[in-house]
Amino acid sequence: MIKKAWKDGKAVDKTIITVVGKDTVGIIAKVCAYLAESKINVLDISQTIVQGYFNMMMIVDMNAAKKPFGECSKDLERLGEEIGVVIKCQREEIFQKMHRI
Repeated sequence: MIKKAWKDGKAVDKTIITVVGKDTVGIIAKVCAYLAESKINVLDISQTIVQGYFNMMMIVDMNAAKKPFGECSKDLERLGEEIGVVIKCQREEIFQKMHRI
């Protein structure tokens, strides 16, 4: 059983967001602008560029999000198409179960 994370007395609704594609200017800015507008809090972020390819993984808290998970996920997929990258969202529980040894 996966334990729910808590912060300041509230449950944290963690989602893993991955962004992969050819590196261009503004990828992080555009993704983070969407998250900020949607009231999605970035808890952790890691990004790297390898031979011109951009890769970012974010852990976000969707507890205060303006839209449900499914709508945010579709919005981010569309944003990825617009900026030339692939953006995927996965709930933390599913991510952990898929990557369990």
